[in-house]
Amino acid sequence: MEKTMSQTLEVDLVVVGSGAAGLATAITARKRGLNVVVLEKEAVFGGTTALSGGVLWIPLGPHGRQQNPADSRQAVREYLMAETGAYFDEAAVETFLDNGPKMIEFFERETSMKFVPTLYPDYHPYAPGGVDIGRSILAAPFDIRGLGKDMPRLKPPLKTITFIGMMFNSSNADLKHFFQATKSLTSFIYVAKRLATHIKELALYRRGINVTSGNALAARLAKSALDLGIAILTDTPVTEIVMTDGRASGVKARQGATTLTVNARHGVVLACGGFPHDLKRITAAYPHLARGGEHLSPTPKGNTGDGLAMAEAVGAVADIRFKDSAAWMPVSRVVFANGEEGVFPHLLDRYKPGIIGVLRNGRRFTNESNSYHDVGAAMIRACEGGKETAMWLVCDKPTLAKYGIGFVKPAPMPIGRFLRNGYLIKGNTLDELARKAGIDPAGLESTIREYNVGADQGKDPAFGRGSTSFNRYLADPENTPNPCVAPIRKGPFFAVKVIMGDLGTFDGIRTSARGEVLRSDDSVIDGLYAVGNDRASMMGGNYPGAGITHGPNMTFGYVTANHIADLATAPVHARSSRAVLAGA
Repeated sequence: MEKTMSQTLEVDLVVVGSGAAGLATAITARKRGLNVVVLEKEAVFGGTTALSGGVLWIPLGPHGRQQNPADSRQAVREYLMAETGAYFDEAAVETFLDNGPKMIEFFERETSMKFVPTLYPDYHPYAPGGVDIGRSILAAPFDIRGLGKDMPRLKPPLKTITFIGMMFNSSNADLKHFFQATKSLTSFIYVAKRLATHIKELALYRRGINVTSGNALAARLAKSALDLGIAILTDTPVTEIVMTDGRASGVKARQGATTLTVNARHGVVLACGGFPHDLKRITAAYPHLARGGEHLSPTPKGNTGDGLAMAEAVGAVADIRFKDSAAWMPVSRVVFANGEEGVFPHLLDRYKPGIIGVLRNGRRFTNESNSYHDVGAAMIRACEGGKETAMWLVCDKPTLAKYGIGFVKPAPMPIGRFLRNGYLIKGNTLDELARKAGIDPAGLESTIREYNVGADQGKDPAFGRGSTSFNRYLADPENTPNPCVAPIRKGPFFAVKVIMGDLGTFDGIRTSARGEVLRSDDSVIDGLYAVGNDRASMMGGNYPGAGITHGPNMTFGYVTANHIADLATAPVHARSSRAVLAGA
């Protein structure tokens, strides 16, 4: 029988989780003089962040002000009021607007974190206060050799969105070169150089070292933490919050056969990534699961709601309030050559001209060029009457060759494997495609016929594709007059089945604007804090723009850490007399 050992650590602050929110909290607290340790359940650090696009929505930040100097606090507030509706949280919004730009300036000045502007519009630029540019920024690419011996501990990017392990930048400009490689000499040279560099990296390091997107965000934050002497203990799942006299005073965790007790003088911060793999909780929260449908999340399998469960065990509230409990992402199931399964998030193909989405009845149901969350929400509502929540993305041969679809790459990449394993469905006629896919043939033929009438003129009278700057941003600007719309006419025809997934959860632990965890009466659980996706989102279950997870998550991590540090350095009498109500 294996002998269980015990070990105790004494620190000022313990952070549970190593994604952007947790690391931002740890770094800020360390910069304020606190001794911090980060505990990570998985064998690698980076959490959901390392798999993400690495974009932050930070209105009125230093980069955005250069792009859109006319943007204003009033406009951002108006936009958030329109987007969050009944869930508008004034205290959280004001705290976010006060601190978002400060957070960016702090991290760029004090750490290895660097950001670059993007051209992303808000997802609803037509809404009151919405803008066409200036609120989303991106983590700058990073050479992960800067992590030194800790490089192997960085979570690799999502396999389904890399090409032979090579990452694409979330910037649309980077991707355009890959789509244009066979048509433009400039793009061909760009892609050739990228491929040559990547192949050399694989030979030397067995992974790409020049990372982008969320992998760059996670790597830069991890380097910043490690450079400050913050220990990131991986393979260390936390099992319990330790309470002493009604106050969170530390945690218990496991390290193999060792029970680890971490005593934290100034508190515990939960940053465990929400609950996308907590089957009981998501079945209650996700309508398509409740009625028997499928759900595939590309988020880390370790995000099983540990933070919520541990917080509830000591009196916190983590209820399901929002109409949409998660950031919906249409996904497809991918089977790799070795039999391993993956999840492909449909981030780009839906925007391309000549690709439409239909239900089993063969009918379109939404503007396919809207955001992933909006398309996912529309899919859930459209399938309300049945057990299955699914759509099929449909295109013709020229469109497949030009853009690819789902995990299937554009020409000249071969498609045979995907036809053989059933991922890609092919029909010489629309009738044959529909019958193979299980779609109503008459419905599909009628839909394509109606769609083509408008598409021949670059119009989509049914759903208005291409009518917003966001629709057009990820489309094909060379397809005129509408970068989102082209007819579907030249067989054979192809389809990929798409089901529901998510990028992370929106519902979570109820907190104050500063991140203090609350009981049902809104009193504070002293010493306990929640950040990131463990904390209920200030967006109220909506998705207003690129980076509305990382932007607020890093900002509130910064706010929470500063609040903890302020309490730690305050006189004892001031600490003991602070208000117990979050709103006080």
